[in-house]
Amino acid sequence: MKFLRLGLLLTALACLSVAPGARAAEADELLLVEQAYRLEAKALDRETIRLDWKIAKDYYLYRERIKATTSDANVTLGAHDLPAGEKKHDEFLGDVEVYHQDFSSTQKLTAPADAAQVTLAVRYQGCHEVTPKICYPPHTVKLTVSLPAASGGGASVLPVSGNGANLITGASSGNALDPGEPLPVDKAYVFEAIATSPNEVLVRFTMPKGYYLYRDKTSFRASNATLGAPRWPEGKQHEDASFGKTTVYFDQVEVPVAVSGLAAGQALKLTSTFQGCLEGSVCYPPTTRSLDVTMTSGGGTAGNAAAPAAMDSAQQQARPEAPGTGSLFAALFAALLGGLILNLMPCVLPVLSLKAISILEGGESPEKARTHVLWYTAGVMISFAAVGLAVIALRQAGLAYGWGYQLQQPLIVAILVYVIVAIGLSLSGVVQFGVGLTNAGQGLASRSGPAGDFFTGVLAVVVASPCTAPFMGSALAFAFASSTVVAFLVFIALGLGLALPFLLIGFVPALGRLLPRPGAWMETLKQLLAFPMYLTAAWLIWVLGNQRGVDAIGLVLVGVIVLGLALWWFERSRYGNGAWRALALVALLLALPPLYAISRLERQAAAQTNNADQVAFNPAKLDELRKSGKAVFIDVGADWCTTCKVNERAVLHTDAFRDLLKRTDTVFMVADWTNPDPDIEAFLAKFRAVGVPLYVVFRKGEEGRALPTVLTHGIVREALEGKTAP
Repeated sequence: MKFLRLGLLLTALACLSVAPGARAAEADELLLVEQAYRLEAKALDRETIRLDWKIAKDYYLYRERIKATTSDANVTLGAHDLPAGEKKHDEFLGDVEVYHQDFSSTQKLTAPADAAQVTLAVRYQGCHEVTPKICYPPHTVKLTVSLPAASGGGASVLPVSGNGANLITGASSGNALDPGEPLPVDKAYVFEAIATSPNEVLVRFTMPKGYYLYRDKTSFRASNATLGAPRWPEGKQHEDASFGKTTVYFDQVEVPVAVSGLAAGQALKLTSTFQGCLEGSVCYPPTTRSLDVTMTSGGGTAGNAAAPAAMDSAQQQARPEAPGTGSLFAALFAALLGGLILNLMPCVLPVLSLKAISILEGGESPEKARTHVLWYTAGVMISFAAVGLAVIALRQAGLAYGWGYQLQQPLIVAILVYVIVAIGLSLSGVVQFGVGLTNAGQGLASRSGPAGDFFTGVLAVVVASPCTAPFMGSALAFAFASSTVVAFLVFIALGLGLALPFLLIGFVPALGRLLPRPGAWMETLKQLLAFPMYLTAAWLIWVLGNQRGVDAIGLVLVGVIVLGLALWWFERSRYGNGAWRALALVALLLALPPLYAISRLERQAAAQTNNADQVAFNPAKLDELRKSGKAVFIDVGADWCTTCKVNERAVLHTDAFRDLLKRTDTVFMVADWTNPDPDIEAFLAKFRAVGVPLYVVFRKGEEGRALPTVLTHGIVREALEGKTAP
């Protein structure tokens, strides 16, 4: 078992580490494996074979890696008597024994009386111990040994095959072993990369004849950006002695990799670690190389002939035109309608309930009601403008950010939990934030009523970000395809739509008179409205758990409890001495460490779905399915997207939808954008989607078609069955 573990580890490493500063192998420095280790065999008698080893200078053999076998019928091999080797502490394998000098060993066997010869397969492994430090892969050589008569002597033989390594490495047909010496690694594996779009690079490896690259031993990383999963093309299956059945590439391979986090014109600092072998000869150590790749500002490098060949068909499809590109007024009207419908979305309703109470408080004075409304509208529109300009700036810089992107950040979600819980506690009477019920903190409590109204508008925009209402998606798509000024106007129209109901109430006296008169019932309603706030906080905590796991849930719950204690102490400080205020300040400070801890948590691994009807989104898998003639329905959503969850409950997670998938032979592919994902961001960009949900149908042999953000069974059925969707 010890030798098995030793062999597996040694084989997986394929070679010892190259010391820092070590130079690449020169062609005349390394010997072919059978030149470095010359083996002859002689039968001493019919029961003993002697193996004579001649080891070249600066090479050594591992004692534990020498093993002889035979496939001859009725021939049985006994013990292999190896002399003691030199003790060596291997960097990876610990204490081992090696041979530097020539030596002999004896192999016992039992053969039939009429056997004239025996065939041995001797497997061994060794290394070159000076620069370049390279270990050969396990090598097998065949020997045919003539057996003496009962009274005769033995005969020496040489190996009958000079390419015994192919028995182990599984050389592929059509890639014959180059008879030359091994090349330096930089000549054996030419590493290149180009930017094909603002959000993607194409990595290329080029190898001479006889060299191959391991797919599973090749990785990519960037020090200044986030990379998506490499989209490897189909390789050749290779039965490898070191790694078992694995995928390798000969000649040349091109790998598209999605990139996010860089602006156009910036240099991607790309690093790749890779490993490969020369058939029947040496395996190179894991090698790391780095490149700087300037990201393009346009649609790719059209002059590069190789780039289109490596792109999957989903990337090559024409991007659909943004709806409403022919009319600015149509886009502004769609934005106004989208903002208006946002008032009905579940993520916004709790905050609007607070606004309704504040208007009722000022019901005795139309002027005061208009003041409430105007300050609330200012908060909404300024917040929409700020968010819009930020998103537009990021997208023009080449970053794939869209509507609701801030909720991908766990720290933002945790802060929102704090704010929502604080408002809920205020409504429940635990703490009173000044005269205005909607003030978001003690700093606002000392201000006049307009401050509370303004920040209620800000809060409405923040909690609206997980929602994408009908008409809103097309308006935002128009915004991101237009100039900054036009995009700014679209966001202002969205804000105006969100604030419109309260503007009408404040400035149309007839509508204002429909509101009930203020009274004692308002205190009961106020306390009742605390519970939607708590439910909103519970939903955000669930989102946080999906992003960063159960540790994040525990941390935010501790923070919320400490925050509640701080607010309770703060309320008591109104009627007590300064000690209560000091305790409140200490507790408030203690609520901050959980936020920091949450920001440091590692991203939660995506849960593997047990639903056989769903396939996780993968660009390479999508391309494979489309090439095989499958229809694909892609659901791009997120846990923080309430519209997504409503569509799932109403349509996508129903038996009727599953039956439709089976009837139309459609694959249901789910892209979870709860956390940032460069591949999903690139897919959203292809369809000019500014947020989620995004639903795309690829019918057999057709390009992708985006569906409305609010689904019905009829819309989905017509899309999958090939009819015209409404």
